[in-house]
Amino acid sequence: MADLTREFKIFHKTIVLTSGKKASLRRSRDAVRKRIRNHFQETLNFPVPKFRGQGSYAMGTTVNPINGEYDIDDGVYFQHLDTEDASAWPAATTVHQWLVNAVDGHTSEKPMDKRTCVRVRYVGQYHVDLPSYGEFNGQYLLAVKGETPWPHSDPLALTDWFIDQVKSYGEQLRRTVRYLKTWADFQSHRRGKMPSGLILTVLAANHFQSHKNDDVALANTLQTISNAVDAIFFVLNPVDVSEELTARLTDVQKTRFQEAVTAAAEDANAAVLSEDGHEASKHWRKQFGGRFPLVAKEESNGRKKQAAAGIAGYHAGKKPPKPWGWQ
Repeated sequence: MADLTREFKIFHKTIVLTSGKKASLRRSRDAVRKRIRNHFQETLNFPVPKFRGQGSYAMGTTVNPINGEYDIDDGVYFQHLDTEDASAWPAATTVHQWLVNAVDGHTSEKPMDKRTCVRVRYVGQYHVDLPSYGEFNGQYLLAVKGETPWPHSDPLALTDWFIDQVKSYGEQLRRTVRYLKTWADFQSHRRGKMPSGLILTVLAANHFQSHKNDDVALANTLQTISNAVDAIFFVLNPVDVSEELTARLTDVQKTRFQEAVTAAAEDANAAVLSEDGHEASKHWRKQFGGRFPLVAKEESNGRKKQAAAGIAGYHAGKKPPKPWGWQ
């Protein structure tokens, strides 16, 4: 098998956020928090909300998109709503407007009032999403426009769940999620919109297959995901199985993902089976795009002897592999 360890390290360095970008995101998040605190205290005369980071930034799986903006999700937890009686809570449109008014003028673009959050855009760079929550009988409810009462949602528990998975499986799981999200970003430009980063994260964690090499771990994980979604594609929230994360996907979107992940598994398997580094890298570039390094033909020839020895050693020391599987 061709050894593309170096190429995967280079690729991962390309897609992961740099320390400078992370610091910039934190500064922007803190500035937005300050605006909201001041607005609630000085204009609304409400108790100041609490904040909790959530989503990909809190999980450590944010990736650089091919083009467009990356984001940070910062939950706003209201402290003035009745924790035992939600009947008098304001409509979601009202609480969204509190946040819109608080952050209006903070950047050059007007804040976006979306269905589940308010978005503050730093145009051409990134955006900060502000979902808002109230606590009711010990559970968190999310302010979703058009839904009364507010639906139950606990992103903090989901973040904690993922971090526990990383503790169990190691940092390779986090890298695998980044690879999968980067793959989906590229495929969205080729095929059409792929499932959300949250769905991809849960799929990766539920079907993760570790290996000493990232390419083999990813290939095995892709195949396991492909097998799992082949007949019916649905993903449940691991901390609230009453919620189907894929419920809002259309049949067309589900079929698109099933076809895309099957193709990805096939290319990944061909890549790890190949003794030619040049050909292997071409398979990965088909799924990841031009950001994945292309191994030069001349360099690939020098790796072939080592690859042949690796395959011989693999088959000598292992049971016959399962279809598509590399253990």
